[in-house]
Amino acid sequence: MPTTNPLRFVLASASPARRKSLRAAGIEPEVLVSGVDESTVNAERAETLCLDLARLKAEAITERIRSTSGPGTLVLGCDSVLAFDGEILGKPADAADATRRWKQMRGRAGVLHSGHCLIDVTGDRRAEAVASTTVHFAEISDDEIMAYIATGEPLQVAGAFTIDGLGGPFVERVEGDPGTVVGLSLPLLRNLLGELDLRITDLWQG
Repeated sequence: MPTTNPLRFVLASASPARRKSLRAAGIEPEVLVSGVDESTVNAERAETLCLDLARLKAEAITERIRSTSGPGTLVLGCDSVLAFDGEILGKPADAADATRRWKQMRGRAGVLHSGHCLIDVTGDRRAEAVASTTVHFAEISDDEIMAYIATGEPLQVAGAFTIDGLGGPFVERVEGDPGTVVGLSLPLLRNLLGELDLRITDLWQG
């Protein structure tokens, strides 16, 4: 049963897809954007980079709200990158970059990594982990690539694609949690809450 006094749950991300995933699972997050400059963070491994960024975002919001937070305040930071052909791919720089990527990715597979950092602000505890899902891309035509890039959607997301929007038809299948590709793994969030002695049902809105 949902708790009568839900925890305060802050999502340190402006991603509409992450918010939509949480709301579909009965969680109404408070959204605060961290303002972290992602271009200043580097790592050799995709798993390390996405977790470092997720941690920085969560920590930035935690410091911002610490003085005004009551008991039971949680902050979740997330970040996603695509590992493909030895490259770590975040959001494309421009339409030309997105086009180049899609011409490389079509008919092949990459691994989408999403870092998650959950901080209990008032308890000074945290839990963090990375969810990874293999994504198999369809063999799409040049015309389809051009039409997709023209929508602007690929320029807003890691790896230059989504599965929950216009890019969905261009992903043939995934191996792992589809939520990871959206940018937030609900099963992983449940496990992180468990590490903090909480249940995901504690976040349901009554």
